[in-house]
Amino acid sequence: MDDRELLEHAKNIKVNSYSPYSRFRVGAAVLAQSGEIYCGVNIENASFGATNCAERTAIFTAISAGEQKIKAIAISGDSTGIIYPCGICRQVIAEFASEGTKVICGGNNNEFRVFKLKDLLPNAFLKDTIE
Repeated sequence: MDDRELLEHAKNIKVNSYSPYSRFRVGAAVLAQSGEIYCGVNIENASFGATNCAERTAIFTAISAGEQKIKAIAISGDSTGIIYPCGICRQVIAEFASEGTKVICGGNNNEFRVFKLKDLLPNAFLKDTIE
């Protein structure tokens, strides 16, 4: 699975976004260590704090299916520019990934950027931090 293919999964799932408040659809696709792909969308709520980002929806779906680690995650949003994961999502990605995990960020066009997780969340707060 190459970066562009994983990003296509994220773009395609956006149609399922529940975003009546922001009207900003986001899709995410996780490539699990097993090779399976799990997708998710942003799910908004009238109580804004209860809103869930697409990245977390995809990761939680993978973990619920029995996955333990992710190899890559792709994010696509309704934007002409590239979108990036929020801080909470970066922390959740770090819980189930390694420093070198690829984070593929895109928008509505064909432009995208690829980062290593450690570049988006340096000095992450991880499990071994509290052990």
